[in-house]
Amino acid sequence: MPQVTPALQIGYYIPYLILPIGFGLMSVRTLQTLWQQSRKMTLSDVVLGIALSVLLFLPVLLSEDWNAPLLLFGYFTFFLVLGVPIAFSLGLAGLTTVLGAGTLPVDYLAQIAFSSIDSFPIMAIPFFIAAGVFMGAGGLSRRLLALGDELVGALPGGMALASIMTCIFFASISGSGPATVAAIGSITIPAMIARGYDKYFSATVVACAGAIGVIIPPSNPFVVYGVSAQVSIGKLFIAGIIPGLIMGVALMVVAYLISKKHGWYGEVRERSLKTFMSAAWQAKWALMVPVIVLGGIYGGIMTPTEAAAVAALYGLFVGLCIHKELTFASLWSSAQDAAGISSIIILLMAMATIFGNIMTIEQIPEFIADSILALTSNKIVILIMINIFLLWIGIFMEALAAIVILTPILLPLVIAVGVDPIHFGVMMVMNLAIGFITPPVGVNLFVASGIANVSIGGLAKSIWVYLLVMITVLMLVTYIPEISLFLL
Repeated sequence: MPQVTPALQIGYYIPYLILPIGFGLMSVRTLQTLWQQSRKMTLSDVVLGIALSVLLFLPVLLSEDWNAPLLLFGYFTFFLVLGVPIAFSLGLAGLTTVLGAGTLPVDYLAQIAFSSIDSFPIMAIPFFIAAGVFMGAGGLSRRLLALGDELVGALPGGMALASIMTCIFFASISGSGPATVAAIGSITIPAMIARGYDKYFSATVVACAGAIGVIIPPSNPFVVYGVSAQVSIGKLFIAGIIPGLIMGVALMVVAYLISKKHGWYGEVRERSLKTFMSAAWQAKWALMVPVIVLGGIYGGIMTPTEAAAVAALYGLFVGLCIHKELTFASLWSSAQDAAGISSIIILLMAMATIFGNIMTIEQIPEFIADSILALTSNKIVILIMINIFLLWIGIFMEALAAIVILTPILLPLVIAVGVDPIHFGVMMVMNLAIGFITPPVGVNLFVASGIANVSIGGLAKSIWVYLLVMITVLMLVTYIPEISLFLL
């Protein structure tokens, strides 16, 4: 069609070329991966894979009279047990339900998946991820750590306290828990071990502090919740500030007490107003990020998506042109990392939306809400039940998938008992942030264990004190809504 864009007056076919080019490149990568895998597989592996696939889909291909909720949750659980990645488990469970129960025409699945990510607010996610990756590679995280060390480095557990403080700083840049752990932990964990801290303590502190990365704005889970619940992303960002800071302070208190007990003292060196001002000056470009992002959003200058794009460009410019630690070689690997992380999230959201749509059609959310309200209408009891449920879900499910799936189920329930949707968003994200440090799917633990070269089992044993403190903060935020709503 000979249509042109309103602003640039270019043909619409130019931006839409992303579809054939994108899918073409995906097809090439798929064939490449299949070829690489085929060279490692024996004939018996291929036969076993085909046979298992046939057995899995045979029941729904032979009959269309299956119970939809049974198929949906049964296949989803089965795929998870098999070790299928969660995004594919969601999509395959949706497909088998459509085939076996006739809930939707199969053709609609592609439309649902595309519509779910055809959203302007969701574009903020890859931009915030890129901003965090560029700033980590560009040396901003190291300068933030130096500033944190100036502030608290002389106290018992000084390096641990500086690590937590740096994670709080970096949380206002990256919007991602694992990205915060990777950017800060790669610097602080080896430094703590070298100064005599226990390696499990070092990894645990950073893994827990990294969870703050999704509470303090900007936050990718807040973006997803805002889209799912149709509430203001800007208000969610504001609501996360105080709970995130309280969580950070609580973790610092625990790290201080443990360090003092074991005799892990801070580095003895000169610290003065002059050294502090020098560290602050070195970190000025990093400290400007939350001012630009949050100031732009709340000043009405930019939307969250535009602020995310500006943050990514800012991080790229500072890394390449000012600090000059982001070379063109590292830029290529950073771009690959950002694209890889973004693609996982986008696929996850698309598949989770299919799963959620089928639940909505089958009226599963209404059934669950009515069942709980039939048991009790007590607000305190219901919030306890929801917190326990979300903490349990966080053990097994990635946060963004849980938000897309569970928001349509739980939001009508909490609204019915008088909970503000913004307050509930903070509750949900804090619950699922705790899931970042609970095995078996605690992604922060995996990142930290890889950096410290320690076992997940050892980290899981040392995480309990921090976990109890984080749950205590969660309870405070749950039952004192003013904590999250105070700044609104």
